[in-house]
Amino acid sequence: MSVSFGDVFDSVARAIEDGAPAVICDGEVTTWGDFDHRSNALARHLIGLGLEPGAKVSLYMRNGPDYMVAFAAALKARLAPVNINYRYGADEVAYLLDNSDSEILIFDVEFADLIDELRGRCDLKDWISARGHQPGASALSDIYAEHDGSTLDLPRSPDDLFLLYTGGTTGMPKGVMWPSSALWGTLSASRAARPEDPPPMTLPDLETQIRSGEGRVRYHIAPPLMHGTGLFAALSVMSRGGSIVCSARPSFDPEATVAELAELQCDGVVIVGDAFARPLLDVLRRTAGQYDVSHMKMVVSSGMMWSPEVKLGLLEFMPDAVMSDGLGASESAGIAYSVVTRDAPPSEARFNLANAVVLRPDDLTPVEPGSGEIGIIAKSGDIPLGYYKDPERTARTYVLINGVRHILGGDHALVEADGSIRLLGRGSHCINTAGEKVYPEEVEEALKTHPQVTDALVFGIADDRFGQSVAALAAVDGDATEGDLIAHVRGQLAPYKAPRAVVAVTAVPRAVNGKADYEEAKRVFANARIP
Repeated sequence: MSVSFGDVFDSVARAIEDGAPAVICDGEVTTWGDFDHRSNALARHLIGLGLEPGAKVSLYMRNGPDYMVAFAAALKARLAPVNINYRYGADEVAYLLDNSDSEILIFDVEFADLIDELRGRCDLKDWISARGHQPGASALSDIYAEHDGSTLDLPRSPDDLFLLYTGGTTGMPKGVMWPSSALWGTLSASRAARPEDPPPMTLPDLETQIRSGEGRVRYHIAPPLMHGTGLFAALSVMSRGGSIVCSARPSFDPEATVAELAELQCDGVVIVGDAFARPLLDVLRRTAGQYDVSHMKMVVSSGMMWSPEVKLGLLEFMPDAVMSDGLGASESAGIAYSVVTRDAPPSEARFNLANAVVLRPDDLTPVEPGSGEIGIIAKSGDIPLGYYKDPERTARTYVLINGVRHILGGDHALVEADGSIRLLGRGSHCINTAGEKVYPEEVEEALKTHPQVTDALVFGIADDRFGQSVAALAAVDGDATEGDLIAHVRGQLAPYKAPRAVVAVTAVPRAVNGKADYEEAKRVFANARIP
């Protein structure tokens, strides 16, 4: 059954007791009753502005209850929420508002100066300030107080959209069109009360499960809600009547996160690979038993590779937890997954496919397991409609294969003889050195197995002889030399994959969501190599 996510939020509110927490942010608890009232009030305000179904509502906000309230309110009003990275400057925000055809901007008041700069450039129907008042803008707190917070009597559609903007690897951000039906299907497995149980696929079944108390979990969402990993995880937890824990802190604070996991008895935590996992592990080791996280049941990662040794390290402190590593993107979630427990040790970059297949790039036919042939991963099933206002890119990325619509996500992989896949990395970052292809993620993982390397980024640089050569930035905690690190990689991978040059840094450049900033890495590398 396909549903509207606006109806999902209504169903949760009907099924759950009023005092149950929906969002816990920096000590502030927003109950499900408050969440429902506020999202209904904001939905009424938006409808009252004369917005038509499908109109765009942009969110320029840090993590917090208001972010999820605004997202739910837009869907309840049959409007399309749009995420904007809160690190974007005025030009980038103006571009997204224009590209998405947004008619409303909801923003945190801390960004008031930037908003003032935008007012003369963007013609919107309303500017709404959260976490405070801004002259010339409607205040979100006033909207909550002044509008009716009861359930809206509004028929909705499974085709109701939200736009998930992705920075991508080249060009300007693109909006991925996610219909409610695809989102409902994508998150179906995570709604199951237990792994062996079938998930509720209708709203009455969902309400029955919520009333039983089964499947209601509390997850800490460490990455930003304005990115796909954080948003999808939050929607997954909240759509089953659970609660999310988050923080409006401007950057990731691993010790504060560990403290919250222990104090709030979180069932799980959502991270983005080693950029989050390694600092969490460092805190747990450094504080030596100060924080008890042995109750944890799940650590979920997506968005970048997650080292086996870090997974094993976390299992020392949360022995009953499942380490779930997901492969996905803004264009499609749930492509493949890898699960590690105490009884099932990790295998580096090995995934099982979910409604996906590895195909030859030239003719889109399946790669033979165990053949050693490199292919690209394609996924079918619950996938988006394509890119907003970009039919050409949509046609290149979302293709028909034997009459079934697939997304070609750009991830390259080998298929092992047992059908599992070994992820190599994104083709957009592939390095061609003397005719050999090198995938940066594979080399990064090899570098990070060195005991003194806490993080690494690998990229290609121009080379007169080889076209490109492999280079790296490595965050080194110790006295390991460049030669030591190169030799370490050569001991694990084919020699041509090893970096020819490594620059040691305090920290490699990453975005707030943990994703690699390869362009900045190249600049840091180039500046370090200048005589």
